[in-house]
Amino acid sequence: MEEKERSSSYLRSPDLLPVKHRDRKIGVAGFFAMWVGMAILLATFDIGASGIQNISLPWVVLATLIGCIAIGAFISIIGDIGVEHGIAFPVYMRAPFGTVGTHIPSVTRAVTASFWFGINTYFGATAINAILNTMFAGFDNWLLCYVVFALFQLINTASGIKWIERFADVAAPIIIVLSLIIYSTLTADIKAQGEDVWAWVASPVTGGAAVTAFMVVIFANMGYWATLGCDIPTISRHFKAPKYERNWFKRNKTTIVGSLIALPLTEAFMIMIGAAAFIVAGTSNPVTALQETATGWMLAMLLFMIVLTQWSTNTAANVLPAAAVFSNVLGPKVTHAVAVFVAGIVGTVIQPWSVFEILTQVLLIIGAVLSSVSGILFADYYLLRKRRVNVPDLYKNNGQYRFNSGVNLVGFISWAIGGIIATIFMTYSFIVGFIVAAVVYYVLSKYWYFLKFPQAEITDPNDEKYLGITVGREWDLDEEPEKKDVIAK
Repeated sequence: MEEKERSSSYLRSPDLLPVKHRDRKIGVAGFFAMWVGMAILLATFDIGASGIQNISLPWVVLATLIGCIAIGAFISIIGDIGVEHGIAFPVYMRAPFGTVGTHIPSVTRAVTASFWFGINTYFGATAINAILNTMFAGFDNWLLCYVVFALFQLINTASGIKWIERFADVAAPIIIVLSLIIYSTLTADIKAQGEDVWAWVASPVTGGAAVTAFMVVIFANMGYWATLGCDIPTISRHFKAPKYERNWFKRNKTTIVGSLIALPLTEAFMIMIGAAAFIVAGTSNPVTALQETATGWMLAMLLFMIVLTQWSTNTAANVLPAAAVFSNVLGPKVTHAVAVFVAGIVGTVIQPWSVFEILTQVLLIIGAVLSSVSGILFADYYLLRKRRVNVPDLYKNNGQYRFNSGVNLVGFISWAIGGIIATIFMTYSFIVGFIVAAVVYYVLSKYWYFLKFPQAEITDPNDEKYLGITVGREWDLDEEPEKKDVIAK
């Protein structure tokens, strides 16, 4: 019966099985390069443009650094799930939400990721359209550019995580150089107008209003990356990490360096570009601003950078996580490649570019909803299970994570309470949602639900049975869950 369940379970999608230690190929430099690409996108520019409407650029940059370091810490903490056990976000979500219940919050994240794929592809397509218009006067077909650009990104993602990293390795240095040129071009134009980019403010505010504007920038940055804060395990399961390493910081070095150094520095610089673009052209969209400040091949080169940034962001931060979820929902017959194109179709059909003008507000709402999921993951993984996971049961129809007909009620109760309260305190949505959901989930699980549905790794907190790479374990679901290596004495 056990063998039959293993072979027939819809939970065992080949693309979602635990990643073995030998198959983890992404190191510190690779993830650093991925972050450089991911953090440069038009949504980031919009935060900069929104910020300097009320406070000066130094304060906007400081708020961005604070927000990025904070969310980078959350990302690193949740990323340990993938590093330790080699499992993706939708797989681990079966623990706090159930083998069936996992689909609802996971699909919420997947649709959000698809949303960002659509909006980033749209702006990349407008840049391509502008490049072609510069090279071939009279060309104007953004829809054709969108389709072609989307196909290139989806094919890149469908080829696997290694090809995503290779693209990032090539794109990152080009993006850095071109970003410097863009910033210099915009600031030179501002200086020619007799303005100072570091002192300019559209409608200065003081006192409590300034504090509020400062906090909005912090949590807008956190709100955007709240999406990756949830499903970073989908990426971190591919990170290189030493076996038998008990030190959390050493084990998660790849995630930490990328999320606490590459993210804050890159995003802060992009905030500066968004602010400069707004001063020049009254818009955060650098495609528009650059068309007013550059011409000819210089314009084409700078617009090409916009294309690279949207591409590198989409493959790693949007399409890959969404594909993992769709593969989980649609079952083992849906391959990674098929799931990638499902994400692309969803992101196109919903036409997310229509909400670009209210993007900061959208980011805060997303942060409120998904921060609660991050809080639940933190409480479940660290506070209750203490990083121990009965991984084989995550892939069983009738294992310990089935709960009530496949649904963990506490996960949904905590998500609802955390999300609702977070939306009430919208400016501080991420922190509020995270803390409230984590506390509610911990209390209800520990003192009610897990008494009704015992969890093996909690009732028997055995490192040798339920830890992963820390004790040298290779989770092989086709064999007995025993370590293949002997711990050195």
